[in-house]
Amino acid sequence: MKTIKTLAAAALSLLALEAGARGDSISYNVELSANASSGRYAPLWFTANRYGLSSERPNSGYLRAGVQYDTHFGKGWSVQAGVDLAGAVDMDAPFIVQQAYADLSWKVLTLSVGAKERSDSPLDKDFRLSGGAMVEGPNARPIPQVRLEVKKYWNVPFTKGWLGIKGHFGYGMLTDNRWRENFVAAEQAFTKNEFYHSKSLMFRVGNAEVFPLTMEIGMLEAAQFGGSRWQKEKDGSLTLVQDMPDGVKEFIEAIVPVQKSTLENVEGNHVGSWNFALNYEAKTWRARLYYEHFYDDHSQLTWQYGRWKDGQIGVEVTLPHNPFVTKVLWEGLSTYDQTGPILYDGVAGSFGDLQMSGGDNYYAHFTYPWAHWGQNIGTPFVPGPVYDGDGVLTFRSNRVKVHHVALSGDPTGELSWRALMSFARHWGTYKAPLDRVEHQNSLLFELGYKPKRLKGWRFTASCGIDTGGYLGESYGGMLTISKSGILWAK
Repeated sequence: MKTIKTLAAAALSLLALEAGARGDSISYNVELSANASSGRYAPLWFTANRYGLSSERPNSGYLRAGVQYDTHFGKGWSVQAGVDLAGAVDMDAPFIVQQAYADLSWKVLTLSVGAKERSDSPLDKDFRLSGGAMVEGPNARPIPQVRLEVKKYWNVPFTKGWLGIKGHFGYGMLTDNRWRENFVAAEQAFTKNEFYHSKSLMFRVGNAEVFPLTMEIGMLEAAQFGGSRWQKEKDGSLTLVQDMPDGVKEFIEAIVPVQKSTLENVEGNHVGSWNFALNYEAKTWRARLYYEHFYDDHSQLTWQYGRWKDGQIGVEVTLPHNPFVTKVLWEGLSTYDQTGPILYDGVAGSFGDLQMSGGDNYYAHFTYPWAHWGQNIGTPFVPGPVYDGDGVLTFRSNRVKVHHVALSGDPTGELSWRALMSFARHWGTYKAPLDRVEHQNSLLFELGYKPKRLKGWRFTASCGIDTGGYLGESYGGMLTISKSGILWAK
């Protein structure tokens, strides 16, 4: 929390300093949201992919207010700074610093400092419709970090627009220490003050202005490391178990993880994805086929075991302009295989120099669970520890298969809608399988109204339905009212 407050103060100072000197605009946004539902948990889509500003509890709400400053200088320079605060009811904290950041950009390059809701991803998924991302997505609270990035594809010189690159490189720190202390049960261990590292590199081949088909390929890799491991005693006191290494060596090894032997894991927790996409740009419509292949540590990083069975495949079609349906999306996701249930090296009776893999136990690292404030940093279809209810920082079911369908439309300039339908099967984990395969169906229908006569106002009504045996049944409604505008412009 101290780190977030420091970042918020820095962002506000930069905003005030720049506004006093020169600038373009200061904008604001105020939002009130409340939901009520009948089940043990709120419907999944009331919680998932909302940047952690939500609650798994059946009744919750918040009031948020944010301000953002934008300015542009000569020769491609620009500055953006923002603060976004929320007061919450029946969430994981009564007061939330959702965003506090400052971005300095020069042409296509941006240095971003702080906590920020980042809608860009390696595959540029439409997070209003998509089921999310497997490694980093909008499902959990933003992680404060220092991040150097090229957000959109930059055309490589002398390629005439036929080759583009983008990517990012950053370090940060998780901010949920107090939440973990309160969440874990007696005699359970947890980590505090852990560092976070993330990087990606993507290539685009093709020029849509000349030929309608383009291809994208690249990789995302992220890691958790350092910090300290604690145990909660029966009387509620905390005992230090271990100080994890977090020196210069560990910061370097987070970039390129080093495995000292075939029987020893790399330092920290490393996950990532290979990302592929084919895009077809027609005059009045657009189609995308994309695939995100998930890997855990070195396992499934290459074709070493002759199978890539886990990942997310998606098809997205933007239709010609019409008053009914604007976009249609289907995604299939699997985390079922995990290189099989048993540790092995891929060649019977021969260990040699091959890496030992199997039973990868996605997201549920013993020391560093892939979660922030209890929510999965990646896909919401593997619900985070906050859903387990037993005070253990782990994932009760990380072996899932999901079909996800989404549609959206813009009937008029004032009305918009979206519908999400997800059908999941849960097997539990290899070490603790569920008694039977559990099904979980999650639906959302949302209608937005942005009246022209009330400039800046938006009203959103949502209906959520969950059925199944994993998260249980839940029926609910959500109402969100927001107002945005310009406070000052030059």
